[in-house]
Amino acid sequence: MALIEEFLTARATRKPSPHTLAAYRRDLHTVAALVAEATPLPLDALLITDLSPRVMRAAFARFAAPRAPASVHRAWSTWNGFFTFLVADGLVAGNPMPAVGRPRALLPQPKPLRGADTPEVLLASAARDDGRQRDPWPERDVAVLAVALCAGLRLSELLALRVGSLGGRPGERRVEVAGKGGRPRVVPIEADLDRVLMDYLASRARRFGSRSVRPDSALLVDRRGEPLRRGGLQYLVESCYRRAGIGDRVPRGARLHALRHTFATRLAEDGASAAEIMRLLGHASLASSQTYIEVTAGQQRDAVRANRTNRALAGLVPTDPG
Repeated sequence: MALIEEFLTARATRKPSPHTLAAYRRDLHTVAALVAEATPLPLDALLITDLSPRVMRAAFARFAAPRAPASVHRAWSTWNGFFTFLVADGLVAGNPMPAVGRPRALLPQPKPLRGADTPEVLLASAARDDGRQRDPWPERDVAVLAVALCAGLRLSELLALRVGSLGGRPGERRVEVAGKGGRPRVVPIEADLDRVLMDYLASRARRFGSRSVRPDSALLVDRRGEPLRRGGLQYLVESCYRRAGIGDRVPRGARLHALRHTFATRLAEDGASAAEIMRLLGHASLASSQTYIEVTAGQQRDAVRANRTNRALAGLVPTDPG
């Protein structure tokens, strides 16, 4: 259906991730195919006006049978957005989705690394050259893990970082994050993490030359100096888990995301408020309050300073005697 592609093009202006757009497309085409199976017409011959409440209820009943409630809820939201788009363009008279039941979306449960000392074990292992790697680069490995553990960034946010994303004076360092849904945010960087990142960039300049650390260069690169991609970043973190021997402490289904969840969990354990955690993670709202709560930069820095993972970075990089 050409209208689906028009809708996805319109949604792309909100800058969703490629994986989010792929999920929208999959949900739209899957349910449309189920509609077509229940009619004598092929999919290409269906008219958008054929998608009545009765037809959509029947299609979603079949869609929901083998799927988890969260998947059905996401598909319902996608189709609701699709019909809202069609109504706004005057292509249909109304939106049938309110007449289609949807399951309540369960709040995702945090999946931090298990074990009180696991982040420290992971960081210490990454900082060592154990002789098992052909081209060890511990400075880079520690930097990747430290940013995820001490700034709570998503995978897509890590990949989008540039060298110039790091800013501020010593003692007031911060990282500017291109957040999900086009919502930028600023996360404070404490002194120990700052030293880890500067040590990594210095090692990168030694490997590839000073031009490799220009402000517009990707912050995280592979061993050839090329920007890390999704698969490469996931493999890097997985290899760090294996070398540290903590594979059994990593929740299933949250391999890299477990680092972000560990950041948030430790903030909560060490006294950060829900508002501070929400702001630092870049969430648009809190399900418990349905309110977007602003917090000051000073409160955010206090929350990050309370995160004890930062203290694990002390000693990994020698301080500059000068």
